[in-house]
Formats: sequence, C-alpha cells, structure tokens
Amino acid sequence: MVEQVTVNHRVGGSNPSQGAIIYTKPTLMSDKKYEILKRETLFQGFFRVDRFHLRHERFDGNWSPVLTREIYHRSKQVAGALLFDPRHDKVVMIEQFRAGTLVVGEYPWMMEIPMGMVDANETPEQAARREALEESGCEVAELQLIASYFSSPGGTSEHVTLFVGRTTAPADGGIYGVASENEDIRVHVMDAARAIGLIYANKIRDAQTLVALQWFAMHHTELRSRWLVSDVGTPII
Repeated sequence: MVEQVTVNHRVGGSNPSQGAIIYTKPTLMSDKKYEILKRETLFQGFFRVDRFHLRHERFDGNWSPVLTREIYHRSKQVAGALLFDPRHDKVVMIEQFRAGTLVVGEYPWMMEIPMGMVDANETPEQAARREALEESGCEVAELQLIASYFSSPGGTSEHVTLFVGRTTAPADGGIYGVASENEDIRVHVMDAARAIGLIYANKIRDAQTLVALQWFAMHHTELRSRWLVSDVGTPII
C-alpha cells in the first residue's frame, strides 16, 4: 500500500517543497522542519513495516536530499516495571523464550522485567500493572517512573515507559503467562543485591531490563527507605 502525502500547510521559511511540512519544537534542541513525501506499507502482520520517503532541514540551514527509511512498527507504546519488595528487599524478575536472540545464535531464554504492549484503552501505568500480574502473579501497590524513551529510533517507532513497582514478593517463583498468547514464563525471586549484581556480571541481555536495573542500583537505598516510611513513620535505613 502506498500513501501519497499531499500539501496541506507550510510552517516557516520559503523553501519550495512537495508534501506537508511538520514543525516541531523539542525542548533543549534546535527548531527544525521535516516533510514526509510518501509512505508505503511493505508488510502488515502482527507487526508492520513502512517505507518512508522524506527529507529534513539540516544543521547548516539547507535541506537534505530525499531519504528512504524503513521503519518497523511493533507497538506505539510498551510499558513495564521492575518489581521490588522493600520490606524483604527482594526483586521479582521473569525468564522467558525470545526468538529474536535465537535467530542470531544466542541462547533464547532471557532474564527480564515484566513488560508488554500498552493496549488502546490503557495508560502505560495500567499496562505495567496488568503485565506484572499476568507475567509474575504480582500486584503492584505503587509505581514510580524510571524513564520514558524510544528504544531504537533509527529503525522503529516503539516508545518505552519504565517504572519501578512496589510489590510483595512471593515466597518462591512459579510459572505464569497468558495461555492464549502461548506465554511460558518462570518467575525468579532474588535479593536486591543479587539482582544488581547481574548487571556487573553481564547477565542481563535485554535493554529495558538493563536500564531499569541500572536505575535501581543508583536509587535502591533511598527508594527502600522511602517506601518503608509508610510502615514505621520514619526512614529506617
């Protein structure tokens, strides 16, 4: 399928063009314009791949030539939470099969945090709570934002929102997942120190989990103290 973008407006400047110029003004960055001339859908399955013909204003003030970029659309948004039990100082993580590592010859079971796509009627917070329950059996009492970012903006539109979630860790692990989605997920419960140690032992191969654990390593003591305040009235660590 080919979508031809027609001229509908122009913002700023007098540069002649064919296509709609969209003006953006991101914080802390220079103001630049770009235009999408044509979009083609190359593949539409569970995921979608589009080819864009576009150009953009360069830092020297000129315009780039027409560029061709193929963009993979997994989901508009995904969300997840690193699950932390401050009372017992435990982290809950999950292990599951990932085909993306298999095709490049890597061991296909990954240690991760629970996360997944944000449904059309959900907020990232709601999705993170749902995924935690589906994939680990844990209910989340409180969420704190870690980061919100694009996972690989050079080739995909996917946007990630990460949280740390307060939970009560189970006594041991178990097998979870949504049967209709053929999920087969093992839950691991470990000391917070051991979870942080996985970073330095190079045992985490999933980017979202790595970001979450790095943040947790920097904020563990303060976070645990703050979340325990509600139980005893004053910080205890």
